[in-house]
Amino acid sequence: MTFHLTNLSDLDAAGFDDLIDARSPDEFAEDRVPGAISLPVLDNDERARVGTMYVQQSRFGARKMGAALVLRNVAHHVDTALADRDGAWRPLVYCWRGGQRSGTFGWLLREIGWRAEILNGGYRTYRRLVVEALYDRPLAHRLVVLEGMTCTGKTALLHRLAERGAQVLDLEGLARHRGSVFGGQADPQPSQKWFESTIARTLSRFDPARPVLVEAESSKVGNLLVPPQIWRGMIIAPRVQIEVPLAARAAFFPHAYADLVADPAGFSALIGKLKPLHGAARIAEWQGLVAEGAFQQVAAALMLHHYDPRYGKSADRHSDAVVAGVHLDDLSPDAVTAALPELEAAIELADNGAVAS
Repeated sequence: MTFHLTNLSDLDAAGFDDLIDARSPDEFAEDRVPGAISLPVLDNDERARVGTMYVQQSRFGARKMGAALVLRNVAHHVDTALADRDGAWRPLVYCWRGGQRSGTFGWLLREIGWRAEILNGGYRTYRRLVVEALYDRPLAHRLVVLEGMTCTGKTALLHRLAERGAQVLDLEGLARHRGSVFGGQADPQPSQKWFESTIARTLSRFDPARPVLVEAESSKVGNLLVPPQIWRGMIIAPRVQIEVPLAARAAFFPHAYADLVADPAGFSALIGKLKPLHGAARIAEWQGLVAEGAFQQVAAALMLHHYDPRYGKSADRHSDAVVAGVHLDDLSPDAVTAALPELEAAIELADNGAVAS
């Protein structure tokens, strides 16, 4: 059976038990349908060998070699990864374009008795829908942007709002980066395509009648570009500003950047990258504070002299879009909890203004 995908939300509506990516591990690593499991019918080396034989030696020989490898690998998957699937199991299998790799895999699964379906057009069909959603068509969702200076707890607030049922698009979480020179995380950033896949898939599960909350970002999060339609939506979106005193923000820094606190040498090296902007003397002073373990003090200095002036310039460009503000005296868990109703009211006010306009 062939499954025709016309909208990303169709995947949820179809209710498949598993999504199986039959492509090579390298193809899977670059991008895949979110939630898919990798069960390649040809590994990276096997795919290269078959392709080389097809081009340079014999098409018939390549098909014969490929068939033997594919059947061998599918049998291995049946014996291992799929050994616990019962008779009612219903998977969707896809490869690059819905051709021989997924076709053979799906055929064998159906011969066993499973209700396997093949994605018509394969990964290319899925990728085309992602591009349409993030590049070609106006965003179907209304955005409300949460903005504020560094360490005002925006990410923590968004996570708490999500727990209370809000629709939140966490770009920094999906990009595995906090959006600044100090924003890198232990895990490397994903590919641009995978970043876009997770954004599009997240949005496909949201109700277009309700606002989507997103944290203020530049057009890049680390090395990843915010897709054009998301960026346009953020530029025109109403904004809610979070205000927190400098001392409270500095106190929150060791929590927000716990990885830097745990790696003073790495933190100091990152500060060194700011030398062209602040000069050797100031950089040495900040690195000295890191060496002393005075993390709140160095955080306050970085905010005062580096982050806040740059935030001010960016905020000026969007000042007309700020509809409401929420002030927190500190970012303790109790203070954040207490601020949530006021923040939700501010978001509703911002969204109602967007709908009215």
